[in-house]
Amino acid sequence: MPEKNQPAENAAGERILDARSLRGLAHPLRIRILKSLRHDGPATASQLAERLGESSGATSYHLRQLATHGFVEDDPGRGKGRERWWKAVHTGTTFADDLHTSADPEVRGAADLFMHEIAGIHTQEVSTWLATARDWPGPWATSGDLSDFTLRLSAAQLHELNEKLHAVVETYRTAGPDTSDGSEAAQIRVHLHSFPRAIPPA
Repeated sequence: MPEKNQPAENAAGERILDARSLRGLAHPLRIRILKSLRHDGPATASQLAERLGESSGATSYHLRQLATHGFVEDDPGRGKGRERWWKAVHTGTTFADDLHTSADPEVRGAADLFMHEIAGIHTQEVSTWLATARDWPGPWATSGDLSDFTLRLSAAQLHELNEKLHAVVETYRTAGPDTSDGSEAAQIRVHLHSFPRAIPPA
């Protein structure tokens, strides 16, 4: 159990969203700010504004809101004088189970916004990869994957499949990059989408 007033997290260091923290995060710019801090590293409000094409006033305001909900914090080891640097607190986010079945319309609306924003980010990342794949040297250009599979499973089997896929990803996170052959490492984005589909009537 987390200490009192400390946000819950899982073994992978991901923040477990409850109804309150979800509402605090469910804003398009806050989601983008948090993504940038996690993927691109600590930054000031001005740097984030430049990265995201926003005003520094907007990024500063939303950073303070993210800090209030425990998503970001000061990075005191960086910057000089009054320059304030921010860093992400957790490696990722995941939903508490009860968020999926909440009867609260505000919670459902926040969950819908959050998931649609994440889907949009995934789409943007895939599009960027497809547009720039030829710019990567040698084996990188053919190392990506864009596959889909159609399976017939029960809900329990779908849950089991997701757990196993996540476990495989975690083994690579903890192992770190293997550059023993002289190759270089790069930041890798892995998208896992798995969901049931209703088959239209014949």
